[in-house]
Amino acid sequence: MTTRFSRYLSTAASAAIATTFLAAAPAAAQDADTTAEDQSGVGTIIVTAQRREENLQEIPVSVGTLGGEALQVATGAGADIRALSGRVPSLNIESSFGRTFPRFYIRGLGNTDFDLNASQPVSLVYDDVVLENPVLKGFPVFDLDRVEVLRGPQGTLFGRNTPAGIVKFDTVKPGRGENYVRASYARFNTINLEGAVGGDLSDVASVRLSGLYQSRSDYVDNLDTAQKDDLEGFDEIALRAQIQLEPTDDFSLRLIGQYRDLDGTARVFRANAFATGSNDLIGLDGPGSKFERDEVRADGINFQDLTSYNLGAVWEYDLGAATITSVTSYWNAELESRGDIDGGFGNQFAPEMGPGFIPFSAQSQDNVPSLDQYTQEIRVASNDGGPFGYQAGFFYFNEKLDIESFDFGSPTDLTPAAVALQRQVSEAWALFGSVFYEFDNGLRLQGGIRYNDDKRDFAASRPIDTRPGFLGFGGPVPVQTTSVDDEVITWDLAATMPASDDVNVYARVARGYRAPSVQGRLAFGRDLSVADSETTMSYEAGVKTILADGMVRLNIGGFYYTTEDLQLTAVGGANNFTTLLNADEVEGYGFEAELQARPMEGVEFAGGLSYNDTQINDTNAFVAGCGAPCTVLDPERTPGSNIFSIDGNSLPQAPKWTANWSLGLTEDIPGTNGEIYLFTDWAYRSKVQFFLYESVEFSDDSMLEGGLRIGYRTDRYDFAFFGRNITNDVSAVSGIDFNNLTAMVNEPRIWGAEVGITF
Repeated sequence: MTTRFSRYLSTAASAAIATTFLAAAPAAAQDADTTAEDQSGVGTIIVTAQRREENLQEIPVSVGTLGGEALQVATGAGADIRALSGRVPSLNIESSFGRTFPRFYIRGLGNTDFDLNASQPVSLVYDDVVLENPVLKGFPVFDLDRVEVLRGPQGTLFGRNTPAGIVKFDTVKPGRGENYVRASYARFNTINLEGAVGGDLSDVASVRLSGLYQSRSDYVDNLDTAQKDDLEGFDEIALRAQIQLEPTDDFSLRLIGQYRDLDGTARVFRANAFATGSNDLIGLDGPGSKFERDEVRADGINFQDLTSYNLGAVWEYDLGAATITSVTSYWNAELESRGDIDGGFGNQFAPEMGPGFIPFSAQSQDNVPSLDQYTQEIRVASNDGGPFGYQAGFFYFNEKLDIESFDFGSPTDLTPAAVALQRQVSEAWALFGSVFYEFDNGLRLQGGIRYNDDKRDFAASRPIDTRPGFLGFGGPVPVQTTSVDDEVITWDLAATMPASDDVNVYARVARGYRAPSVQGRLAFGRDLSVADSETTMSYEAGVKTILADGMVRLNIGGFYYTTEDLQLTAVGGANNFTTLLNADEVEGYGFEAELQARPMEGVEFAGGLSYNDTQINDTNAFVAGCGAPCTVLDPERTPGSNIFSIDGNSLPQAPKWTANWSLGLTEDIPGTNGEIYLFTDWAYRSKVQFFLYESVEFSDDSMLEGGLRIGYRTDRYDFAFFGRNITNDVSAVSGIDFNNLTAMVNEPRIWGAEVGITF
């Protein structure tokens, strides 16, 4: 530990070196809305990372932001929330469910668990409401004011399950945004239609209605069924209605209603897409053949349907010295998802099989017949006006979740051979408070504390199982129950000090936690598994600067953290069973650097760079290796056991390096009120491992995706041609290890045209 901590201390020098890289890079996609009148400078970025509107440069939190043109470009062309991956330093997002179940990672901390009750150390907060279940976290991205990525534990103001950080969405509120419509058409018959309209209904009431429609035709040919354009299509609609009431100068009430409906196909799994002994992607004809993203050979049924809705109310009452805020929210979701898990056709017992060797057919379906989440928060916050400020509040969370898992005897069966059921009821409440004091010399000290009480009741069973007994795990399983609970105190201390009018230095130490977890996906097992609470201690320091007379923003910070009892999920393996475990300790250290510059009118560039080094420290941490013929690099516990030590491994889906950059150019057209523009954005990540064990096959060396947009716009109209993943980078993003060398890959190249109208 001492050695690694000393290496952390050297990150300050590394960050300085990173500055050189950033200065030469074309620019980052963490563009954000600014309040500056002079658009030749970088302006002021206002964030709500601490539940107040504050200047990004003045808060002791590492925050990456995404807004404005960069956000519009990244989320267009039929993209879902995964398009935000890598758009700010230290953020990675992937999914084995596709559009419905994103998995978030910040500074290497995340969770590869695909179970529908899996907890994540990254919390997603939508308009001050935490979305706990991963199904809710996939709610579409549209009509947003900004996205904020808060790195490091956020346990004081945001509470449970935030030891890695928060992805925070803020929608455009009634009376604050422009009315607009944007429509695009792109490759694969991709349609993206987004719009919002609103205004004052009376002196005391205003409204905003916004919506998103996305559609893509099936474009993947299934050669096993001779069906062209069979997979990867979807139709999705999302709606939001907001009504703002301000009957007095002191009181406001906002009512929110949201709805989502998705009809599409589940994630396409590709059998034996990895070449044995390497992580090269290969085609359907085996080693030496070219990988084709638009071709598979699969014999299973594939579909995915999701509906969700939300009702909420936010009211504020200004008492003069302080403001009371109440946030009430109810979410409901239902999901059905069935996929061909083996990713191929046939098996070793059938006359034919492929691509490659298929030990057995795997066809499963996971349903969420009912998900109900209710949250209530009430807090009081001092109003601006003095050197002292405070926040305090109460938070309540209640979730009821039902899960059905079906395993089918053959790929086209409609009646499952095994049915597993789960019922989870979670309840949590918290009291929190935070204070700050600013001295005459500009030094600002702040600290907060939060008491958390969590409880989870869990029941699982396998009432039906008609599979052959030789499989070893067959037969019904009676109801098994367990309960977990914990009481945890989290806190943070921070200091900010201006070194000059344009330079602020900060330091922060924070404690975060993740509540206890239970897993019982009994389709392929007979026992429940439990993981105790994990706690994270994080230390970070950095400098935030405005340079070159307001033309450049450069923020750099380094961090070091330890997580005790880290919750890990051993996914798949030879037994195809998800097992929870706690690792004694995980260490992580690194830095983030972000640059934004507007050196002259019509030119804007920015860049982001992060380094994350993580290491599991637990000599007793072992997991099952792959059932597929992969090459595991870790030491085996005993020869032939297929059980491997993960001590010393980095965390899965945790690239050491990420970088993003963007460049925007505009040129006025003489004699008109319009301009032509060019915008390009790029995101890079280095090598990732997909599982807790390290293997040659289940990994990806790097991924680089770029976008380009060229257009003409006026104050009212915008006409553009665009491309996403313009180099057609083909990279594996995840895998399935219990059957064959199954891979999932990134999105294909997309090009199209868009028209936008603002009114």
